[in-house]
Amino acid sequence: MRTAVQIASDVKSGASSAIRELSLSLDAVRARNEELHVFLYIDQEGAREAAARVDAVVAKGDDAGPLAGVPIAIKDNMCQRGVPTTCASKILEGWRPPYSATVIDRLLAAGAVPVGKTNLDEFAMGSSTENSAFGPTRNPLDPSRVPGGSSGGSAAAVAADMTPLSVGSDTGGSIRQPAALCGLVGVKPTYGLVSRYGLIAFASSLDQIGPFAKTVTDAATLLEVLAGHDPLDSTSLPEPSPSLVAHLDDGVSGKRIGVVAELIDGADDEVVGAVHRAMDVLREAGASIVELSIPELRLGLSAYYLIAPAEASSNLARFDGVRYGLRVNADDVAAMNEATRTAGFGAEVKRRIMLGTYALSAGYYDAYYGQALKVRTQMIEAFARAYRDVDLLIGATTPTVAFAFGEKTSNPMAMYLSDVFTIPTNLAGEAALSVPFGTGEAGLPIGVQLLGPGRSEAQLLAAARVLELADGRS
Repeated sequence: MRTAVQIASDVKSGASSAIRELSLSLDAVRARNEELHVFLYIDQEGAREAAARVDAVVAKGDDAGPLAGVPIAIKDNMCQRGVPTTCASKILEGWRPPYSATVIDRLLAAGAVPVGKTNLDEFAMGSSTENSAFGPTRNPLDPSRVPGGSSGGSAAAVAADMTPLSVGSDTGGSIRQPAALCGLVGVKPTYGLVSRYGLIAFASSLDQIGPFAKTVTDAATLLEVLAGHDPLDSTSLPEPSPSLVAHLDDGVSGKRIGVVAELIDGADDEVVGAVHRAMDVLREAGASIVELSIPELRLGLSAYYLIAPAEASSNLARFDGVRYGLRVNADDVAAMNEATRTAGFGAEVKRRIMLGTYALSAGYYDAYYGQALKVRTQMIEAFARAYRDVDLLIGATTPTVAFAFGEKTSNPMAMYLSDVFTIPTNLAGEAALSVPFGTGEAGLPIGVQLLGPGRSEAQLLAAARVLELADGRS
């Protein structure tokens, strides 16, 4: 599939049309969606209307936007007016929001054509997309393996060439981890850079929306569209979208990049080898590599699995069968609430709600949730100290390449460890991305993770571009 930048250029020049690009995308969806289970809903009518609007703008000679006519897939935890939005949960099956998320409005304004809503782990709780109430998504590169999670459907849409771009959300690695397992570029932006208005919350202090793409340039282009202040989101940074594409060729000359022991330890040898080769490439490009240890990162997984479930238990309390979504009738309100939530939520969501409620309960708050917040503060301070000595950090995105279906489902801790290298960035609210670099077992892709302080997306993308060119993918 051509890149998003190429498609937009062809549509604006008249060499192609938005309707034609949508038709090609829908053909690709029809060819493999039954096999891979990528889309939960395909919005053919809405997509055709959006494409027709783009073509009408082009016909008038006006600028149709940086993503003119580019088909895009949307993770099904972002509200789109009139389009089923389920969070891959029975409790929201068939619900159609009366409003759209800010990111949807920005995509449409930029000329993008949303094709439909992609599968995910229920309420974004998972690392493999095996927790969807509507069945798992398969990895297009090897359908016997998972695509990662929770944004597995969004990653698979791009990896299967169904759409050149997609949008996911990252709470503890849910963009970067599936990007690594599917061989894509995935960016977790600085907290507050992209509006969360209309994103159905999992853990509000951790969630952030970001792009999937096959190239660094496409990822930067999409992030420029998504980013920027939104008065509808109280946590939105009060500044315009950053200039990213203009800095992609800045390189890394003169940069100090820290390789973090805790972001490699425990990874497979082939993954560690890829990180070391990436370090060599960056060094040859003019960066200096500094070995670092940030011991506080080892506490990230423990802190995350108290903070995120605690926030989830509060956020998911709204799904009670009273106002919208599933309702299971019973003799009284309390019984109806219980019956609705029992039927509507899957096992992983129930597990995290119970963990979070326990951590917030009287007598345990200080010992668990309060302690986790202290660890989070220590982690933020540790990152700040590291960034006084270096400009960026490098490590592995995931400990392994894509794993087989069922390999980790019976052991929640083994599944949670899939995100051990990505979680610290969410706790700190800073920026990170995964870029494909080399292959491992069975020729499957390996993701190298680059991390930076808040608002460092331009530097991270420039460094990723150096690795992309060295890997021969662009």
